Amino acid sequence: MAARLGPIEVLTISFPGSKFNGKILDEVQKLTDRNIVNIVDGLLVRKTTSGDIEFTEFGQDDLEADVAPLADLLGEVVVDLLSEEDARELAAGLEPGSSAVMIVLEHEWVKPLRDSVAESGGILVSDLHVPGRVVDEVLRALDEPVTAG
Repeated sequence: MAARLGPIEVLTISFPGSKFNGKILDEVQKLTDRNIVNIVDGLLVRKTTSGDIEFTEFGQDDLEADVAPLADLLGEVVVDLLSEEDARELAAGLEPGSSAVMIVLEHEWVKPLRDSVAESGGILVSDLHVPGRVVDEVLRALDEPVTAG
């Protein structure tokens, strides 16, 4: 029987003007080294200044030198979850001269908890992910004084 994957999350990160300094690679590498996440798929999308779309899947054999470090993040378990349609959809929101990356990661850290829940006879009823940006907005709204209207 194949190993069961943990929860999957898809991160989409855009780079206006295709300005990318590589710092994200370092942080993702730290997470994978510590077995917190496993990168199972990914793709890079570029929209040229003329509006043409170029995309590269992390698992391709013929990677350009600037994409290879992204592909090096792929874990041992690779699942083909992203498609050309995903790339086109992502590119539709990009300004010319910009790029974006989609990274599909597996939450490795949750597997022991998931297994212990199952072994205890428990059933995970809900798993809600709230992006940090949304949490920040809610907290800011709670700090604002309430005015009578």
